Amino acid sequence: MSPNAHEAARLLWTCRQSGAVIEALPDAWRPLDAASAHAIQAALPKVAGCPVVGWKIAATSAAGQAHIQVDGPLAGRILDRFVQPAGATVSLSGNRMRVVEPEFAFRMGAALPPRAAPYTADEVLAAVESLHPAFEVPDSRFAHFASAGQAQLIADDACCGQFTFGPAAPGAWRGLDLAAHRVQAIVCSADGRERTSREGEGRALLGSPITALTWLANELSALGIGLRAGDWASCGTCMVPLDVQAGDRVVADYGVLGRIEITLSER
Repeated sequence: MSPNAHEAARLLWTCRQSGAVIEALPDAWRPLDAASAHAIQAALPKVAGCPVVGWKIAATSAAGQAHIQVDGPLAGRILDRFVQPAGATVSLSGNRMRVVEPEFAFRMGAALPPRAAPYTADEVLAAVESLHPAFEVPDSRFAHFASAGQAQLIADDACCGQFTFGPAAPGAWRGLDLAAHRVQAIVCSADGRERTSREGEGRALLGSPITALTWLANELSALGIGLRAGDWASCGTCMVPLDVQAGDRVVADYGVLGRIEITLSER
């Protein structure tokens, strides 16, 4: 680990703990390409003292990529400290994005280690243990994350926030067209009034959740990391992110795949 990568990761971690934001990383530490950005992200678990329990994908849709001005999806590490149980109350303290993203997540049953040849979708699917409804409550350590640039966003763990993973879907999910599978989400205020209702579908994830997972497996393989058995892989939001505020309850209905719910607080 280079000293610059360590210092950049430590600054970003300090911001993450305190809820502070920065305009940009200092010039001496700022990554200029994906390789240096990934080195900063790779330093995060040691700096944070938290094990990695999985991975997320940001910007899986063209609209999402345009919003944060990147040319493709971004991978980020999920640390164990930021995984909340299903039905949990999730704090928005220090969070400036204030959105919830309904996602398709997978739990890996077998490892996909780094190798020279790309993994096929069939190989990736065979390594999956289970499919889960999921929520991410993302955030960024940059005051203007939409213009921070791809390298800084990778360094900042791809806007990784807090996650909740619902129960495993019935095994019949393997026979479904996940690209066409629809998800309905509702945001209700603290007094029970419905504030937002939205729909999305699996094709928002690079065309399909399996396509997104295959991209992640090959991205991590190219980085010399790979997916491990037991890892979570949350594959990006399947709809326009839901604006939320403290006191809201968010429910996402995945039909035969299950349902997931969280409550948001300011504490």
